[in-house]
Amino acid sequence: MDGVIVDSMPYHFISWFETLKKYKVTVSPFDIYENEGEKCEICVKRFFKRDNIKCDDKIIEQVLKLRDKLYKKYFKVHLFPDIEQVLNRLKKQGFLLAIVTGSNRDKVKSMLPKKIVSKFDVIIAADMIKRGKPYPDSYLTAAKQLKVKPGECIVVENAPYGIKAAKSAKMFCVTVTTSLPEQYLKQSDVVCKKVSDVL
Repeated sequence: MDGVIVDSMPYHFISWFETLKKYKVTVSPFDIYENEGEKCEICVKRFFKRDNIKCDDKIIEQVLKLRDKLYKKYFKVHLFPDIEQVLNRLKKQGFLLAIVTGSNRDKVKSMLPKKIVSKFDVIIAADMIKRGKPYPDSYLTAAKQLKVKPGECIVVENAPYGIKAAKSAKMFCVTVTTSLPEQYLKQSDVVCKKVSDVL
């Protein structure tokens, strides 16, 4: 979803940056974009540990609450150009479609217009699985719910953890350079500039 359907990564970065700054933890856009798809709790622990700042469950909860509050404050829906046409064409050609996201279900509903959500047969969100990306669980769950084999799936990703998850699930992976340059995405099978190039 983020970075593939919705141009949301800049909003993720600014909400993370402003939140963590209050705890004297510094992050760059690449810190956020490289770790995209991973469960937020794990990201918080990593950033605090890297900057040698103590962190417990209470702090993690505070960080995530503030980060969500800021994200809601800043976020505006900007779908990537041609995404609706791409989805329409895929549906017309008989493809089954799934969203596999590191965001929670409520974020999916608040971020995506109903006309986009309605095009997907399955939605797998972070709060529906135990292990997020880079583990393959979310993609394997999507395949199971779609009643297809992993080898029959094509994943469209934009971040290293998503690529690792897709490849661990034994799925073909196409990445788009909407968040990170190509050198960060070389583990995928194909790299494209934008989603419409996938067709």
